[in-house]
Amino acid sequence: MIVIIDYGVGNVRSVINALLYTGCDVKVSCDPDDIRAGRGVILPGVGACGYAMDALGGLADVICEVAGQGKPLLGICLGFQLLFDQSSEHGHTDCLGLISGRVIPIPPGRTIPHMGWNLVKWPAEMSLFAGLGSEGYFAFAHSYYAEVTDPDAMISRTNYGIDMCVSVQKKNIFGCQFHPEKSAAAGLQILRNFEQICKRKTT
Repeated sequence: MIVIIDYGVGNVRSVINALLYTGCDVKVSCDPDDIRAGRGVILPGVGACGYAMDALGGLADVICEVAGQGKPLLGICLGFQLLFDQSSEHGHTDCLGLISGRVIPIPPGRTIPHMGWNLVKWPAEMSLFAGLGSEGYFAFAHSYYAEVTDPDAMISRTNYGIDMCVSVQKKNIFGCQFHPEKSAAAGLQILRNFEQICKRKTT
């Protein structure tokens, strides 16, 4: 069972529907016992980091606890941004601190927010992209991006007038700035890959 954390920040229905479509066993919950019991955890979200961290409250400690124990964790969109140390969106916000880096604005000179499909390239070692070659198109909707400084993190990139990190992998911690649940067949494969990662971790 994969637990999707529903903490009232954004519509999680598309994530749920995509996972159910792949045949994944899913539970939607904000109960710490469920989060601890799941094979893996997905942290979605839409909006600003400050509001999201307030909404998480004590669940932030639970997420860090299970990630520290090796449980696979996937952050999607805002959930991806929460994985880092801090965000500058609407002032300074301390985030989960699971991956070293900060979330900063996409600089002027291009359309903001970054919306629609863009080409993503990744190293072969990123298990979240297994079976997808070395590049593909994914759906985006964001105005901030992660500046990653963690030497232990692998990242994928897209070019939007600047070179942006758009997904990350550090041991059992994964994140996607793009929306895999809205990215057609390639996005569904990412969700299937995450489910397989969770199964391997618990067998």
